[in-house]
Amino acid sequence: MLCRLTVENYALIERLELALDDRLNIVTGETGAGKSILLGALGLLLGAKNDGSAMKDNTKNCVVEGQFALAGLGLEPLFEELDIDYADETIIRRIITPAGKSRSYVNDIPVQLSQLKELGVRLIDIHSQHQNLILSSESFRMQAVDVVAGCGDLLARYREEYSRWCDARKRLAALVEQAAAARRDEEWVRFQAEELTAAALKENEIEELEQEQAVLANADTIGTTLGEIASLLDSEELGVLSALKRSEMGLLHIKESYRAGEELASRVRSTLLELKDIAATVASDAERVEANPERLEQVDNRLAMLYNLCRKHGVGSVGELILLRDKFSAQLNAITNSDEQIATLEGEVEVLRLKAEELADKLHAAREGAVDIFAAEIGSRLTTLGMPDARFTVEVRAGEELKPTGRDEVAFMFTANHSASLQPVERIASGGEMSRMMLSLKALLARRMKLPTIIFDEIDTGVSGRIADAMGEIIAELARTMQVVNITHLPQVASKGDSHFVVYKENSRTNIKLLTAEERVVEIAKMLSGSQVSDAALSQARILLGKQS
Repeated sequence: MLCRLTVENYALIERLELALDDRLNIVTGETGAGKSILLGALGLLLGAKNDGSAMKDNTKNCVVEGQFALAGLGLEPLFEELDIDYADETIIRRIITPAGKSRSYVNDIPVQLSQLKELGVRLIDIHSQHQNLILSSESFRMQAVDVVAGCGDLLARYREEYSRWCDARKRLAALVEQAAAARRDEEWVRFQAEELTAAALKENEIEELEQEQAVLANADTIGTTLGEIASLLDSEELGVLSALKRSEMGLLHIKESYRAGEELASRVRSTLLELKDIAATVASDAERVEANPERLEQVDNRLAMLYNLCRKHGVGSVGELILLRDKFSAQLNAITNSDEQIATLEGEVEVLRLKAEELADKLHAAREGAVDIFAAEIGSRLTTLGMPDARFTVEVRAGEELKPTGRDEVAFMFTANHSASLQPVERIASGGEMSRMMLSLKALLARRMKLPTIIFDEIDTGVSGRIADAMGEIIAELARTMQVVNITHLPQVASKGDSHFVVYKENSRTNIKLLTAEERVVEIAKMLSGSQVSDAALSQARILLGKQS
């Protein structure tokens, strides 16, 4: 429950602090005093979007802080899911800077606004006057029936299966589209794959062929040059090898008397061996290199073909052509196997659909099972609220298509006159009837949802007299099991409170005050008779408050 609310620099509020009772808290005040401002501040605390009008003083931060007692409410799993540290006494703080930036904290730890919203809806339910219109919302009607039917776990399981089914359908649609597009291009893809496969591509082939081409194109010059080099190296009389051999022998001959001779002979020997190897290679290549016009033509043609393929596909190497070949081959394989893949995925979609439909049927049965309880409880409360001839029923109709909540549509059917035909409640209920209907629904749902706190903002609009007293009794009944804050303009309702606060404006600033017992008498009397409080009004106020004049 909300133990304490502190608001600084918000709208007409400079600073106020509100310590709330754990039962029924009544808030009254003249029109324009700022009761709705309190709700706006509380909405900010629970994650509502800042509309830019929060500041009273544009040079200071706007701060809204709430202290909540959470022990025994079972909210630990929610805190864990939101990755927020849990504490039995939790403090939530929202700060809006003069620049319009928003910062949120739970127990002094920064949190995202989305986390704050998820936490907020589990802490406080705020019912403002305009929320009577949510009766026209299919999602609200569905949620209300599901709460009464206890469908929470079943609905979560259904949504999981429904999501898996939807994902599978998307994958199937994408696969079918891809297969259709691939089939349109199949002839082109097949031609490319076959052309590249027929080319018998080899890695680094262009580089190797270019080297061979250079040799073949200059075979005569290369052969002549190599022959000359071989002759210069290995001629018996003037060859370099013969000269080196003689040099080596000469150095070895004088090594006894010339100390450097042996080392120099070894170095000459090394050079001799290297040049012998060169001479052998040159001689071998000279014999091997010969003009071969036929082979040169083959190399030229092969290179031309590879160059053309590279230009055609916009690549620079045979390696890239090989990658393209493999890609086109894979595309062909996918086209060939697409029917099989589609059939497999269609089977998966069907299995998931059947699972989702099975859970949708269970949801339908659970909702239908709750209809009589739902209608009976609402009908009973409407009778208490002065509508004995009203009839209220819930219709759960199963449709053909699966939706995120199942396949059902829910309608609230109502008539204030027992002899009139039932119509959707949002079409025919008057303002006062709508208020009574919403209070009945809130009383029904709040107990089952186990909300720690509910706030009513003039839910009693459009009623008066005995009906107002009955509404007050229902609100007071709710407050026996949960904290209730009720903003009201009716003395019959205000008199039911355990604590009574009055909102007032002073020097253009909104303030709030907890009333003493005697101040409550005067405030109720004002609500009965206006600003001029009569003795009769004071007497009636004491009666409403359960006192003897």
